[in-house]
Amino acid sequence: MAGSRSWIGGVLNRLSNKRSDKFLDYPLTPIQEQRLQKLQKRIQIPFDETRPDHQEALKELWHIAFPNVALKGLVSEQWKEMGWQGPNPYTDFRACGFISLENLLFYGRTYPASFRRVLLKQDGTRATWEYPFAVAGINISFMLIQMLDLYSEKPSNLPGFNFVKLLGEDEEAFDVLYCTAFEMVDAQWLAMRASYMEFNKVLQATSSQLERELCSDNVCRIQDLSAYSLLYQ
Repeated sequence: MAGSRSWIGGVLNRLSNKRSDKFLDYPLTPIQEQRLQKLQKRIQIPFDETRPDHQEALKELWHIAFPNVALKGLVSEQWKEMGWQGPNPYTDFRACGFISLENLLFYGRTYPASFRRVLLKQDGTRATWEYPFAVAGINISFMLIQMLDLYSEKPSNLPGFNFVKLLGEDEEAFDVLYCTAFEMVDAQWLAMRASYMEFNKVLQATSSQLERELCSDNVCRIQDLSAYSLLYQ
């Protein structure tokens, strides 16, 4: 399941984010501003393998994924079974920091059936060479951050602008959107009959679809996205 380290970098570097100056001057409500700043602070936290709380979070992720299998260590060949590229997940977290682990944990805690279905590739006719679950999760976190322009002080594109409104309604909007996006990636993977080296195309197609949904006037909360229903199939 694991591949070369260029796999993750190749995906992340090809995603672009279209900015528009016309979205720079919109006002934020106090709750939108507070939650946006909190989310942006989360994005800035690197994964630190020396921090006990980060170590415990990683152990919890393993327990959620494989509750009946004892983890032999934070550095172990076992991690490849979850789709990390090597025996030490830390090397993959360099791409997107601690929030990508928080996203995976939220997915496993909140939508356990969906999490395990995607982790274990239980739906559809699968490719001989499947995409690695954990590294795909990091790519999805980064995709959303870029797509929503969250590295900027204030998002300056329509998907990001609309997302801030959703964030004002639900503090967990980013995490729920992440889970929805993961299901979208897996559904797109099956629809395209993709294989390992085509994951970048799958991620780009998912990003485009998600942008369209976020730009809809009918979406007032994450649960209004048509793709949200995938989490309960």
